[in-house]
Amino acid sequence: MRIGIAGLQTTDLVAKSIKETLSDAGFESFYFKNNSKATLADLVIVLGGDRGVRNYLHSAIDVDTPVLGISESESNGVLAQIELKELPSYLNRIKKQDYVIEDVPRIGVKIDGKNTYPVLNDVAVFTSKSATLMEHILRINGEEVWHDSSDGVIIST
Repeated sequence: MRIGIAGLQTTDLVAKSIKETLSDAGFESFYFKNNSKATLADLVIVLGGDRGVRNYLHSAIDVDTPVLGISESESNGVLAQIELKELPSYLNRIKKQDYVIEDVPRIGVKIDGKNTYPVLNDVAVFTSKSATLMEHILRINGEEVWHDSSDGVIIST
């Protein structure tokens, strides 16, 4: 199994440590900053907690490689649920294929008929001018389910 190591806020020392841990566990790995290389991996490890995972997913739009989010500190999140020090025990589970890949929903957004990047958590849509009403339509799978006017709307997954 080839594992890609991604992380915009990762120090080289941490990346080297992870690469060494992966090698010791029998995994082939490579470090990358350009997400086009993510397709070369069977699994991508993303460092930097939930923010790191969100940043990675924001830029890896057409990549469907499974992601394992890792927090470098002891503050676990929703997307990065393991700490760096726990990596060796999780690698044993990966070797045994003792894991579940969870599909995380993303929201597709069109603004003035133009597609934007899919978003992970929520979308806040407001007018460019304060205290101005706008019309918005919510469609799910092409079907209109809501139509309203307001000064803004927040849509969450």
